[in-house]
Amino acid sequence: MSLINSNPQIASKINDLWSKFWSGGISNPLTAIEQITYLLFMKKLDENELTNEANKDWRDFTPKFDGIFYATKEDKEKKQNGIDKQKLRWSAFKHIPAVEMLELVQTKVFPFIKTLDTADSPFVKHMANAVFIIPKPTLLYEAVISIDEIFDLMEKDANENGQDFQDIQGDVYEMLLSEIASAGKNGQFRTPRHIIKLLAELVNPKLGQRIADPACGTGGFLLGAYQYMVTQLDKEKEKQQPDEDGFIRSSRSALLTEDVKEILGSSLQGYDIDQTMVRLGLMNLMMHGIESPQIDYKDTLSKSYFETSEYDVVLANPPFTGSVDKGDIHEELSLKTTKTELLFIERIYNMLKMGGTAGIVIPQGVLFGSGKAFVEARKLMIEKSELKAVVTMPSGVFKPYAGVSTAILIFTKGGETENVWFYDMENDGRSLDDKRAKLKDNEGNNDYGDLQDIITNYKTRDPKQENDRKNIKHFFVPKKEIKAEGYDLSFSRYKVENFEEIKYEKPDVILEKLLGKFNANGEVIEKGLEQEISEGLNELKELF
Repeated sequence: MSLINSNPQIASKINDLWSKFWSGGISNPLTAIEQITYLLFMKKLDENELTNEANKDWRDFTPKFDGIFYATKEDKEKKQNGIDKQKLRWSAFKHIPAVEMLELVQTKVFPFIKTLDTADSPFVKHMANAVFIIPKPTLLYEAVISIDEIFDLMEKDANENGQDFQDIQGDVYEMLLSEIASAGKNGQFRTPRHIIKLLAELVNPKLGQRIADPACGTGGFLLGAYQYMVTQLDKEKEKQQPDEDGFIRSSRSALLTEDVKEILGSSLQGYDIDQTMVRLGLMNLMMHGIESPQIDYKDTLSKSYFETSEYDVVLANPPFTGSVDKGDIHEELSLKTTKTELLFIERIYNMLKMGGTAGIVIPQGVLFGSGKAFVEARKLMIEKSELKAVVTMPSGVFKPYAGVSTAILIFTKGGETENVWFYDMENDGRSLDDKRAKLKDNEGNNDYGDLQDIITNYKTRDPKQENDRKNIKHFFVPKKEIKAEGYDLSFSRYKVENFEEIKYEKPDVILEKLLGKFNANGEVIEKGLEQEISEGLNELKELF
């Protein structure tokens, strides 16, 4: 079950924190979450340090708050304006007056956190341009109190429910990200978490594989792959209860060895063209326990991107309905189009190693578009890969961000397509309106919709079994049939509707029943419907 449902107190505190930022003059959700993120990171840093200090008898660690901090290179060289790093800890500055606190955080604490991690890490690189813009001492003071209260509730939840604190912390950050409830630039919008879990189950990433997302936003797919692999490594995952969508996701990431954590963290690579998204994505992965995440600011469609045949798995929901400047497109992308949804298919194909698998979300127009670039994009997946599955999804899945109908495609580079498995998702376990409320069955249990049915049938699919396409949700279609249909991949193209033939009586029989039967002299042999109605009306008239 998600934290927002199981702990309404935490959800209430987060809503309260949002309200404080709104009334404090920061109404843009992206700006607000970025500023909240910096405060959460300051708090998390101090909490981690306290944990390490308490366990220093058995664990080697490098203290982050030892020594003197200088805000500028010049100050460091001249040994001036330095401050004891202990004063930069959350537990220290939260006790000073609001006006002093704001000045300290702006001029010392924030510059300090920007220097953490190695100098060449994505975190340090992308924090270089970050700005702390909380304008009022009262807003900072109230936000610090709120975050302390949220952490207290998280601690209580961890102790009472036996959940790992790290995972609760990650859930809280996901809750914050879910507040970005409007589409971003270039067609960006958050992929629902249950769709990410579905895609991870279908693609099945494994420890040691390199996994990428070329348009990662806040890092949802990278995180989904990480959590899926953590679950596969948990020997006690069978004891876990399914979440509200029927997925098992282990909350035992804290039990992983340092080596395994390192392998998992270093195997994930994300890119995005929005600096804010890059910072939020980095923070998202760090909040979930990935210490040095790899997300970079880069346009993976442009001439500045060079990685080819590097990844075992690509999971992505690239921007839809966008277009790029023709002159900026990398020359290795051969599709003659500026449509991002098509160019990303080729980019993802190129990123994969031979034998690597992609799971991507695309607008349904890609499945049947008749333009040459649409057809060529589909041929790439069918003729140069094994196109394994096409799962069409209803138009409400991405509400409230967008109402576009989407589909999931799964293909393996270099494989050979023989039969493509189609599934028509009609229900994802939520209402398909803007509220996206969780559905329940007649007994009040969570309704998983088609999600678990898709996974079960995908994993047990067998093209040799009877393949009836009448009035069912899934079936196989041979490649030669798809080819004959111009590489069309729409579900409706191949489904066979089971129409029942309705037999109507002959016109003369219908007329006879209506008007009645007459003999050769014009006398009524058998009354018709018209005459019976007329007599019935006359009888009624006599009653009045």
